[in-house]
Amino acid sequence: MKRRVVVTGMGLVCPVGNTVDESFKNLIEGKNGIDFITLFDASNDKVKIAGEVKNINFEEFIDKKEIRRADRVTNLALVAAHEAITQANFLNHTYNPFRIGTYVGSGIGGLTTIYEEVKTAVLRGQDRMSPFFIPNSIINLIGAKIGIKYQAKGPNLPQVTACSAATNSIGEAFRAIRDGYLDAVITGGAEAPINEIGVGGFASLRALNFSNDPNQASVPFDVRRSGFVVAEGAGILILEDYEHAMKRGAPIIAEMVGYGTTADAFHMTAPDDEASGITECLIQALADANLKKEDIDYINAHGTSTILNDKLETLGIKKAFGKHAYALNISSTKSMTGHALGAAGAIETIAAIKALITGDIPPTIHLEQPDPECDLNYTPNVSVHRDLNYVININIGFGGQNAAIIFKKV
Repeated sequence: MKRRVVVTGMGLVCPVGNTVDESFKNLIEGKNGIDFITLFDASNDKVKIAGEVKNINFEEFIDKKEIRRADRVTNLALVAAHEAITQANFLNHTYNPFRIGTYVGSGIGGLTTIYEEVKTAVLRGQDRMSPFFIPNSIINLIGAKIGIKYQAKGPNLPQVTACSAATNSIGEAFRAIRDGYLDAVITGGAEAPINEIGVGGFASLRALNFSNDPNQASVPFDVRRSGFVVAEGAGILILEDYEHAMKRGAPIIAEMVGYGTTADAFHMTAPDDEASGITECLIQALADANLKKEDIDYINAHGTSTILNDKLETLGIKKAFGKHAYALNISSTKSMTGHALGAAGAIETIAAIKALITGDIPPTIHLEQPDPECDLNYTPNVSVHRDLNYVININIGFGGQNAAIIFKKV
Protein backbone atom coordinates (compact mmCIF):
# COMPACT_ATOMS: atom_id res chain seq x y z
CA MET A 1 0.00 0.00 0.00
CA LYS A 2 1.36 3.39 -1.00
CA ARG A 3 1.75 5.92 1.80
CA ARG A 4 0.61 9.53 1.83
CA VAL A 5 3.37 12.13 1.63
CA VAL A 6 3.05 15.56 3.20
CA VAL A 7 5.14 18.72 3.46
CA THR A 8 5.96 19.58 7.07
CA GLY A 9 8.62 22.28 6.62
CA MET A 10 9.92 24.75 4.05
CA GLY A 11 12.97 27.03 3.91
CA LEU A 12 13.93 29.54 1.25
CA VAL A 13 16.77 31.88 0.35
CA CYS A 14 16.42 33.62 -3.02
CA PRO A 15 16.81 37.00 -4.76
CA VAL A 16 13.53 38.34 -3.33
CA GLY A 17 13.94 37.25 0.28
CA ASN A 18 15.84 35.22 2.85
CA THR A 19 12.86 33.37 4.33
CA VAL A 20 9.74 31.74 2.90
CA ASP A 21 7.36 34.43 4.13
CA GLU A 22 9.54 37.37 3.08
CA SER A 23 10.09 35.86 -0.36
CA PHE A 24 6.43 35.06 -0.97
CA LYS A 25 5.28 38.50 0.18
CA ASN A 26 7.65 40.10 -2.31
CA LEU A 27 6.59 37.73 -5.08
CA ILE A 28 2.93 38.55 -4.53
CA GLU A 29 3.78 42.26 -4.59
CA GLY A 30 5.63 41.80 -7.87
CA LYS A 31 8.99 42.95 -6.55
CA ASN A 32 11.93 42.45 -8.85
CA GLY A 33 15.00 40.76 -7.31
CA ILE A 34 17.20 41.20 -10.38
CA ASP A 35 19.89 43.88 -10.17
CA PHE A 36 23.51 44.62 -11.03
CA ILE A 37 26.07 42.01 -10.01
CA THR A 38 27.96 42.67 -6.77
CA LEU A 39 29.56 39.26 -6.16
CA PHE A 40 32.33 40.06 -8.66
CA ASP A 41 33.37 42.95 -10.87
CA ALA A 42 31.27 42.59 -14.03
CA SER A 43 31.75 46.17 -15.22
CA ASN A 44 33.66 45.09 -18.35
CA ASP A 45 31.55 42.01 -19.09
CA LYS A 46 28.71 41.61 -21.57
CA VAL A 47 26.30 40.57 -18.80
CA LYS A 48 26.20 42.81 -15.74
CA ILE A 49 22.98 41.71 -14.03
CA ALA A 50 21.83 38.66 -12.07
CA GLY A 51 19.48 37.53 -9.34
CA GLU A 52 21.64 37.65 -6.22
CA VAL A 53 20.68 36.75 -2.66
CA LYS A 54 20.87 39.99 -0.67
CA ASN A 55 21.80 40.97 2.89
CA ILE A 56 22.35 37.44 4.11
CA ASN A 57 24.38 36.87 7.26
CA PHE A 58 25.59 33.28 7.21
CA GLU A 59 27.00 33.66 10.72
CA GLU A 60 23.47 33.67 12.15
CA PHE A 61 23.16 30.03 11.07
CA ILE A 62 26.62 28.58 10.50
CA ASP A 63 29.90 28.57 12.44
CA LYS A 64 32.46 31.04 11.01
CA LYS A 65 35.00 28.31 10.36
CA GLU A 66 32.45 26.17 8.56
CA ILE A 67 31.41 29.13 6.38
CA ARG A 68 34.98 29.53 5.18
CA ARG A 69 35.32 25.80 4.58
CA ALA A 70 32.27 25.52 2.34
CA ASP A 71 31.20 26.84 -1.03
CA ARG A 72 28.49 29.49 -1.13
CA VAL A 73 26.08 26.93 -2.60
CA THR A 74 26.32 24.78 0.54
CA ASN A 75 25.97 27.75 2.88
CA LEU A 76 22.80 28.88 1.08
CA ALA A 77 21.39 25.36 1.41
CA LEU A 78 22.22 25.20 5.12
CA VAL A 79 20.33 28.45 5.76
CA ALA A 80 17.26 27.19 3.91
CA ALA A 81 17.51 23.82 5.69
CA HIS A 82 17.57 25.55 9.07
CA GLU A 83 14.25 27.27 8.34
CA ALA A 84 12.65 24.09 7.02
CA ILE A 85 13.83 21.88 9.88
CA THR A 86 12.71 24.49 12.42
CA GLN A 87 9.22 24.75 10.90
CA ALA A 88 8.89 20.96 10.78
CA ASN A 89 9.85 20.81 14.48
CA PHE A 90 12.20 17.97 13.69
CA LEU A 91 14.81 18.65 16.34
CA ASN A 92 12.46 18.10 19.25
CA HIS A 93 11.58 14.51 18.41
CA THR A 94 13.28 11.14 18.48
CA TYR A 95 13.41 9.40 15.11
CA ASN A 96 15.35 6.66 13.36
CA PRO A 97 18.14 8.57 11.56
CA PHE A 98 18.52 5.81 8.96
CA ARG A 99 14.93 6.48 7.86
CA ILE A 100 15.65 10.16 7.10
CA GLY A 101 17.19 10.94 3.71
CA THR A 102 18.71 13.99 2.02
CA TYR A 103 17.86 14.57 -1.64
CA VAL A 104 19.21 18.05 -2.43
CA GLY A 105 19.94 18.64 -6.10
CA SER A 106 22.07 21.16 -7.94
CA GLY A 107 22.85 21.83 -11.55
CA ILE A 108 26.52 22.67 -11.08
CA GLY A 109 27.45 22.59 -7.38
CA GLY A 110 30.46 24.42 -6.00
CA LEU A 111 31.26 26.51 -9.06
CA THR A 112 32.96 29.36 -7.20
CA THR A 113 35.26 26.85 -5.51
CA ILE A 114 36.09 25.32 -8.89
CA TYR A 115 36.84 28.74 -10.39
CA GLU A 116 39.02 29.92 -7.52
CA GLU A 117 40.98 26.69 -7.19
CA VAL A 118 41.63 26.33 -10.91
CA LYS A 119 43.01 29.88 -10.85
CA THR A 120 45.22 28.94 -7.92
CA ALA A 121 46.52 25.83 -9.68
CA VAL A 122 47.34 27.71 -12.87
CA LEU A 123 48.80 30.84 -11.30
CA ARG A 124 50.42 29.52 -8.12
CA GLY A 125 50.82 25.80 -8.62
CA GLN A 126 48.97 22.66 -7.55
CA ASP A 127 50.61 22.56 -4.14
CA ARG A 128 48.84 25.81 -3.22
CA MET A 129 45.36 24.41 -3.82
CA SER A 130 42.95 24.07 -0.91
CA PRO A 131 42.35 20.60 0.56
CA PHE A 132 38.67 21.56 0.51
CA PHE A 133 38.64 21.94 -3.30
CA ILE A 134 37.13 18.55 -4.13
CA PRO A 135 34.69 18.31 -1.17
CA ASN A 136 33.37 21.81 -1.84
CA SER A 137 32.98 21.21 -5.57
CA ILE A 138 30.95 18.01 -5.64
CA ILE A 139 27.19 18.21 -5.52
CA ASN A 140 26.52 15.42 -3.00
CA LEU A 141 28.38 17.40 -0.31
CA ILE A 142 25.50 19.89 -0.19
CA GLY A 143 23.17 17.24 1.14
CA ALA A 144 25.96 15.57 3.09
CA LYS A 145 26.60 18.72 5.11
CA ILE A 146 22.89 19.04 5.84
CA GLY A 147 22.83 15.37 6.85
CA ILE A 148 25.83 15.82 9.14
CA LYS A 149 24.23 18.81 10.84
CA TYR A 150 20.87 17.13 11.42
CA GLN A 151 22.03 13.49 11.64
CA ALA A 152 20.05 12.30 8.63
CA LYS A 153 21.70 8.93 7.97
CA GLY A 154 19.42 7.61 5.25
CA PRO A 155 20.43 7.87 1.58
CA ASN A 156 21.96 11.12 0.34
CA LEU A 157 20.80 11.12 -3.29
CA PRO A 158 20.94 14.47 -5.12
CA GLN A 159 19.45 14.45 -8.60
CA VAL A 160 21.77 16.20 -11.07
CA THR A 161 19.44 17.04 -13.93
CA ALA A 162 20.37 20.62 -14.82
CA CYS A 163 17.50 23.05 -14.24
CA SER A 164 15.09 20.34 -13.14
CA ALA A 165 17.48 19.04 -10.46
CA ALA A 166 15.49 20.28 -7.47
CA THR A 167 12.16 19.14 -8.92
CA ASN A 168 13.53 15.70 -9.69
CA SER A 169 15.05 15.54 -6.20
CA ILE A 170 11.68 16.37 -4.63
CA GLY A 171 9.97 13.85 -6.90
CA GLU A 172 12.38 11.03 -6.11
CA ALA A 173 12.13 11.81 -2.39
CA PHE A 174 8.35 11.59 -2.72
CA ARG A 175 8.61 8.15 -4.27
CA ALA A 176 11.03 6.91 -1.58
CA ILE A 177 8.60 7.90 1.18
CA ARG A 178 5.45 6.80 -0.62
CA ASP A 179 6.90 3.37 -1.32
CA GLY A 180 8.00 2.87 2.27
CA TYR A 181 11.77 3.18 1.98
CA LEU A 182 12.04 6.32 4.12
CA ASP A 183 9.94 8.17 6.70
CA ALA A 184 11.12 11.68 5.80
CA VAL A 185 13.46 13.43 3.38
CA ILE A 186 15.20 16.80 3.50
CA THR A 187 14.90 17.73 -0.16
CA GLY A 188 15.13 20.58 -2.64
CA GLY A 189 17.97 22.31 -4.43
CA ALA A 190 20.71 24.90 -4.23
CA GLU A 191 22.79 26.86 -6.71
CA ALA A 192 25.42 29.60 -6.56
CA PRO A 193 26.61 30.22 -10.13
CA ILE A 194 27.16 33.98 -10.04
CA ASN A 195 30.86 34.24 -10.76
CA GLU A 196 33.05 34.91 -13.77
CA ILE A 197 32.75 31.46 -15.31
CA GLY A 198 29.11 30.84 -14.38
CA VAL A 199 27.86 34.04 -15.97
CA GLY A 200 30.49 33.94 -18.72
CA GLY A 201 29.71 30.35 -19.64
CA PHE A 202 25.99 30.94 -20.10
CA ALA A 203 26.73 34.21 -21.92
CA SER A 204 29.01 32.42 -24.39
CA LEU A 205 26.19 29.93 -24.97
CA ARG A 206 23.98 32.91 -25.88
CA ALA A 207 21.48 31.72 -23.28
CA LEU A 208 21.39 34.98 -21.28
CA ASN A 209 19.69 38.31 -21.80
CA PHE A 210 22.21 40.98 -22.76
CA SER A 211 20.16 44.14 -22.15
CA ASN A 212 21.61 44.81 -18.69
CA ASP A 213 18.28 46.42 -17.78
CA PRO A 214 17.01 44.74 -14.60
CA ASN A 215 13.44 45.73 -15.43
CA GLN A 216 13.43 44.50 -19.02
CA ALA A 217 15.66 41.44 -18.89
CA SER A 218 13.50 38.61 -17.51
CA VAL A 219 10.28 38.85 -19.50
CA PRO A 220 8.73 35.36 -19.72
CA PHE A 221 6.11 34.80 -22.43
CA ASP A 222 6.71 38.30 -23.79
CA VAL A 223 7.61 38.80 -27.45
CA ARG A 224 10.69 40.77 -26.30
CA ARG A 225 12.27 37.81 -24.50
CA SER A 226 15.77 36.89 -25.62
CA GLY A 227 17.43 34.94 -22.80
CA PHE A 228 17.30 34.24 -19.09
CA VAL A 229 18.88 36.06 -16.13
CA VAL A 230 21.12 33.79 -14.06
CA ALA A 231 20.34 33.65 -10.33
CA GLU A 232 21.29 31.91 -7.10
CA GLY A 233 19.43 30.56 -4.10
CA ALA A 234 18.28 27.50 -2.19
CA GLY A 235 14.94 25.95 -1.33
CA ILE A 236 14.47 23.08 1.10
CA LEU A 237 11.32 21.09 1.88
CA ILE A 238 10.72 18.45 4.51
CA LEU A 239 8.67 15.66 2.96
CA GLU A 240 7.29 13.13 5.40
CA ASP A 241 5.08 10.11 5.62
CA TYR A 242 1.66 11.32 6.78
CA GLU A 243 1.38 8.85 9.67
CA HIS A 244 4.92 9.61 10.82
CA ALA A 245 4.13 13.34 10.79
CA MET A 246 0.84 12.89 12.64
CA LYS A 247 2.41 10.78 15.37
CA ARG A 248 4.88 13.51 16.23
CA GLY A 249 2.39 16.36 15.87
CA ALA A 250 4.16 17.99 12.93
CA PRO A 251 2.55 20.84 11.01
CA ILE A 252 0.94 19.59 7.78
CA ILE A 253 1.46 22.29 5.15
CA ALA A 254 0.36 20.48 1.98
CA GLU A 255 0.20 16.99 0.51
CA MET A 256 2.33 15.89 -2.43
CA VAL A 257 0.33 13.63 -4.72
CA GLY A 258 2.03 13.27 -8.10
CA TYR A 259 5.31 13.25 -10.01
CA GLY A 260 6.23 12.84 -13.66
CA THR A 261 9.60 12.99 -15.39
CA THR A 262 10.82 12.42 -18.94
CA ALA A 263 13.77 13.12 -21.22
CA ASP A 264 13.34 14.63 -24.68
CA ALA A 265 16.25 12.70 -26.28
CA PHE A 266 16.34 15.57 -28.77
CA HIS A 267 19.15 18.12 -28.31
CA MET A 268 21.84 19.15 -25.80
CA THR A 269 20.21 22.47 -24.91
CA ALA A 270 17.04 22.99 -26.97
CA PRO A 271 13.67 21.53 -25.98
CA ASP A 272 11.85 19.08 -28.23
CA ASP A 273 10.19 21.15 -30.95
CA GLU A 274 6.95 19.18 -30.62
CA ALA A 275 6.93 19.55 -26.80
CA SER A 276 6.31 15.81 -26.54
CA GLY A 277 8.59 15.42 -23.51
CA ILE A 278 6.95 18.08 -21.34
CA THR A 279 3.49 16.92 -22.51
CA GLU A 280 4.16 13.33 -21.44
CA CYS A 281 5.74 14.51 -18.19
CA LEU A 282 2.56 16.39 -17.26
CA ILE A 283 0.36 13.46 -18.29
CA GLN A 284 2.47 11.15 -16.11
CA ALA A 285 2.19 13.47 -13.12
CA LEU A 286 -1.60 13.66 -13.46
CA ALA A 287 -1.86 9.88 -13.76
CA ASP A 288 0.45 9.38 -10.78
CA ALA A 289 -1.83 11.62 -8.71
CA ASN A 290 -4.96 9.94 -10.12
CA LEU A 291 -6.28 13.35 -11.15
CA LYS A 292 -8.20 14.70 -14.10
CA LYS A 293 -6.66 17.65 -15.92
CA GLU A 294 -9.62 19.77 -14.82
CA ASP A 295 -8.57 19.29 -11.18
CA ILE A 296 -5.49 21.50 -11.58
CA ASP A 297 -5.90 25.19 -10.77
CA TYR A 298 -2.43 26.74 -10.99
CA ILE A 299 0.91 26.01 -12.64
CA ASN A 300 4.19 27.63 -11.65
CA ALA A 301 5.82 27.38 -15.05
CA HIS A 302 9.49 27.01 -15.91
CA GLY A 303 9.10 30.26 -17.89
CA THR A 304 12.76 31.13 -18.46
CA SER A 305 12.27 34.12 -20.80
CA THR A 306 14.02 32.27 -23.62
CA ILE A 307 12.46 32.13 -27.07
CA LEU A 308 12.16 28.34 -27.31
CA ASN A 309 11.31 27.42 -23.71
CA ASP A 310 8.33 29.71 -23.26
CA LYS A 311 6.78 28.83 -26.61
CA LEU A 312 7.29 25.08 -26.25
CA GLU A 313 6.34 24.93 -22.59
CA THR A 314 3.09 26.66 -23.56
CA LEU A 315 2.57 24.08 -26.30
CA GLY A 316 3.20 21.24 -23.85
CA ILE A 317 0.65 22.64 -21.39
CA LYS A 318 -1.92 22.95 -24.18
CA LYS A 319 -1.31 19.39 -25.36
CA ALA A 320 -1.53 17.96 -21.84
CA PHE A 321 -4.52 19.98 -20.63
CA GLY A 322 -6.52 20.61 -23.80
CA LYS A 323 -9.13 23.34 -23.45
CA HIS A 324 -8.58 23.39 -19.67
CA ALA A 325 -5.18 25.01 -20.36
CA TYR A 326 -7.06 28.28 -20.87
CA ALA A 327 -8.78 27.98 -17.47
CA LEU A 328 -5.49 27.62 -15.59
CA ASN A 329 -3.64 30.38 -13.83
CA ILE A 330 0.01 30.14 -14.81
CA SER A 331 2.94 32.29 -13.74
CA SER A 332 6.69 32.45 -14.02
CA THR A 333 8.24 33.71 -10.81
CA LYS A 334 11.55 33.83 -12.73
CA SER A 335 10.32 37.21 -13.92
CA MET A 336 11.24 38.36 -10.38
CA THR A 337 13.94 35.96 -9.21
CA GLY A 338 15.79 35.20 -12.41
CA HIS A 339 16.76 31.60 -13.14
CA ALA A 340 18.48 29.79 -10.27
CA LEU A 341 19.25 26.73 -12.41
CA GLY A 342 19.26 23.59 -10.25
CA ALA A 343 17.65 25.44 -7.33
CA ALA A 344 14.82 26.87 -9.46
CA GLY A 345 12.50 23.92 -8.91
CA ALA A 346 12.70 24.19 -5.12
CA ILE A 347 12.24 27.96 -5.08
CA GLU A 348 9.26 27.71 -7.41
CA THR A 349 7.73 24.70 -5.67
CA ILE A 350 7.70 26.64 -2.41
CA ALA A 351 6.07 29.58 -4.20
CA ALA A 352 3.42 27.23 -5.62
CA ILE A 353 2.74 25.67 -2.21
CA LYS A 354 2.38 29.11 -0.62
CA ALA A 355 -0.06 30.01 -3.38
CA LEU A 356 -1.99 26.81 -2.62
CA ILE A 357 -2.21 27.71 1.06
CA THR A 358 -3.09 31.38 0.68
CA GLY A 359 -4.93 31.47 -2.64
CA ASP A 360 -2.62 34.31 -3.72
CA ILE A 361 -1.07 33.61 -7.10
CA PRO A 362 2.22 35.38 -7.92
CA PRO A 363 2.22 37.36 -11.15
CA THR A 364 4.45 37.17 -14.18
CA ILE A 365 5.83 40.71 -14.09
CA HIS A 366 7.17 42.60 -17.14
CA LEU A 367 4.59 40.90 -19.37
CA GLU A 368 3.79 43.90 -21.57
CA GLN A 369 3.83 42.52 -25.13
CA PRO A 370 2.46 38.96 -25.04
CA ASP A 371 3.79 36.60 -27.69
CA PRO A 372 0.87 35.38 -29.88
CA GLU A 373 2.26 31.85 -29.51
CA CYS A 374 2.09 32.24 -25.72
CA ASP A 375 -1.64 32.81 -25.36
CA LEU A 376 -2.49 31.31 -21.96
CA ASN A 377 -3.31 33.14 -18.71
CA TYR A 378 0.14 33.88 -17.26
CA THR A 379 -1.26 36.09 -14.46
CA PRO A 380 0.28 39.22 -16.00
CA ASN A 381 1.88 41.86 -13.79
CA VAL A 382 -0.50 41.72 -10.82
CA SER A 383 -1.22 38.85 -8.43
CA VAL A 384 -4.71 37.41 -8.26
CA HIS A 385 -6.59 35.60 -5.51
CA ARG A 386 -8.26 32.30 -6.34
CA ASP A 387 -9.32 29.28 -4.35
CA LEU A 388 -6.77 26.58 -5.20
CA ASN A 389 -7.00 22.86 -4.59
CA TYR A 390 -4.19 21.44 -6.74
CA VAL A 391 -1.05 23.11 -8.07
CA ILE A 392 1.80 21.96 -10.31
CA ASN A 393 5.39 23.05 -10.56
CA ILE A 394 7.18 22.39 -13.87
CA ASN A 395 10.89 22.53 -14.60
CA ILE A 396 12.86 21.83 -17.75
CA GLY A 397 16.63 21.44 -18.12
CA PHE A 398 19.45 21.17 -20.62
CA GLY A 399 19.75 17.65 -21.96
CA GLY A 400 15.98 17.48 -22.41
CA GLN A 401 15.10 17.04 -18.73
CA ASN A 402 11.43 17.48 -17.78
CA ALA A 403 9.91 17.22 -14.30
CA ALA A 404 6.50 18.06 -12.87
CA ILE A 405 5.21 17.68 -9.32
CA ILE A 406 1.68 18.13 -7.92
CA PHE A 407 0.53 19.31 -4.49
CA LYS A 408 -2.89 19.21 -2.87
CA LYS A 409 -4.39 21.53 -0.28
CA VAL A 410 -4.94 19.96 3.15
